[in-house]
Amino acid sequence: MEIIRKVEAKDLCRIAEILVFSKRLNYRPIFHNDEYSFGELQVVNVMKEYEEDLEKLSHTWVYDDEFVKGLIEIEGKEIKTLYVEPLLTSSGIGTSLLEFAIETFEVDHLWALEKNTRAIEFYKRHGFICTNEKIPEEGTSEFLVKLIRK
Repeated sequence: MEIIRKVEAKDLCRIAEILVFSKRLNYRPIFHNDEYSFGELQVVNVMKEYEEDLEKLSHTWVYDDEFVKGLIEIEGKEIKTLYVEPLLTSSGIGTSLLEFAIETFEVDHLWALEKNTRAIEFYKRHGFICTNEKIPEEGTSEFLVKLIRK
């Protein structure tokens, strides 16, 4: 049974795992930064970030069908993050989270790493288009591109 619900404290370890392994898999090939990927980016550190930022928790929902398998963070009408357990990509979890955000919050935009073509293609399949608007990814030479809903 598919359930999307508000994140709870009991979910922090699981969402930290999803974030850590997804970021390593998707961003290390772009940034080539082992110090961050295997040093700073640790499950315990990510859990602490969420524990210390109650505001972030108030904007986060999880996909839970007995086990937490994905998460989405929404602020206003913007998707801030959407991550799925790397072993379960292309299984419909990301689509469910995105449709939930569109239907429930009428989300209409997000920023994606320009070189994260897999994510950009995912959003395009769901009615988003790339704009010409770009901003630098803080602390890197990479750029984020803005996507909006048609």
